[in-house]
Amino acid sequence: MSEPIDIDSDEEEFTETTLIEAIENQIESDNPPAAKATFNKLTLVGYEREEILNMMAHVLAVEIDAILEEDRAFNTEWYETALRALPELPPEKK
Repeated sequence: MSEPIDIDSDEEEFTETTLIEAIENQIESDNPPAAKATFNKLTLVGYEREEILNMMAHVLAVEIDAILEEDRAFNTEWYETALRALPELPPEKK
């Protein structure tokens, strides 16, 4: 008998990987500019790459949740402001 597959864990891992890939693409393409600026700032103050990417992915996830919940377009202004505020994480929207 095979072990049961933990679907939630697999989905969470996929989501995290996808968000981090999106952040890496934003940094590489310098679009939005706040992504690369935030990454550089946090690197300079001593955060590790993985920790920075996780914080930035968290910000992106909060915005995506808001888009889905409020049925609206991506709010670039909020997103860039939230990135620039890191390492302070935005509150989770309810």
